[in-house]
Amino acid sequence: MNIEEVRSKTDSELEYELGQMSQQLFELRFKAGVESIASPAEINRVRRAIARVRTILHERATGVRGQESR
Repeated sequence: MNIEEVRSKTDSELEYELGQMSQQLFELRFKAGVESIASPAEINRVRRAIARVRTILHERATGVRGQESR
């Protein structure tokens, strides 16, 4: 998920996506601990996507860069 996609979504959509990605990260970490996963880089991809979403939500909450809550 790139930054343009994140910025185009509403706050409620981002909150939902954040929950989904957090669950996905948990499952990936669990699998990595129990067995080997096909793509270890997937964990980093999901972590970065979560960081992007949290950053945009924080920007909107604080009014940085002219971002307004949607």
